[in-house]
Amino acid sequence: MLSRVADAIYWMNRYLERADNIARFIDVNYHLSLDLRGGDEQWLPLVATTAALPQFHERFDRPTRGNVIKFLAFDRENPDSILSCVERARENARAVRDQITIETWEEINTFYLMVRHEAALDNVTGDPHRFLSNVKTTGGLIQGVTDATTSRSEGWHWGRIGRMLERADKTSRILDVKYFILLPAVTDVGTPLDDLQWTALLKSASALEMYRKRYGRIAPERVAEFLLLDREFPRSVQFCLHLADVSLRTITGTQGETFSNPAEQMLGRLGSMLAYSGIEEIVTAGLHEFLDQLQRDLNTVDDAIHDGFFALRPAAATIGGNQ
Repeated sequence: MLSRVADAIYWMNRYLERADNIARFIDVNYHLSLDLRGGDEQWLPLVATTAALPQFHERFDRPTRGNVIKFLAFDRENPDSILSCVERARENARAVRDQITIETWEEINTFYLMVRHEAALDNVTGDPHRFLSNVKTTGGLIQGVTDATTSRSEGWHWGRIGRMLERADKTSRILDVKYFILLPAVTDVGTPLDDLQWTALLKSASALEMYRKRYGRIAPERVAEFLLLDREFPRSVQFCLHLADVSLRTITGTQGETFSNPAEQMLGRLGSMLAYSGIEEIVTAGLHEFLDQLQRDLNTVDDAIHDGFFALRPAAATIGGNQ
């Protein structure tokens, strides 16, 4: 497969997954703010989740609900807004239409038209739930259609790598925001407010039901363990990195416990670190520090994939790159 084609498929899936995650964050925070009636301060951590605080402060004076939703949903100046992500996903899909199925292309194009229509209406900030639910549903539909109509060829595996790395990154970020930015006062630990925020975090990852089946009551360390280290839940960091590693090795043909390129080495090292870590030692050493390093490592894996598989010699900009 041509490197530019693999690059476009990889980023098409990353952008679709990113749009889905941003919608999850906004929707859960919207309902949480209704429960807490906490004012503007409840919305600023949501911007922090996307690592876009500097860009937000350049464009808006206050982190009101309307400002944050506009910035994260429809702001074209924000490269990680839902609209920007869906536009880029569609452009990458259009560049490789001969490599994806017609069903996948039609769903992505319909998704783009829906988001663009909502952005033009500019009336979603009052009650964003309907729009955000459509984004989440459509994201799942595109993934399901792709999996149901695409052969498990190299292109499909590049798409899964992009989707899994993006999902792992966003799961770590939403956990970091709760544990670091929303960390309650000592007197609030274990109170209904604390439990409500942890419940909202699980909902943002569609993890509440599976968590309840595994652990029952809400406990912060168990929530962190479930989202980081669970081997069966499809949005946990360890699960996502395992699938990304399997797909990368399928593409390269690398067998066993060896590696043939830096990306495989880094993914294998990350996977082993998570597999042999316990949540108690992670929390004792500092969960925020652990998550911060994890996010840097995920960026390093992305760089290694680009340098090892996508970059031209000499390097040239491609439509698939994260712009």
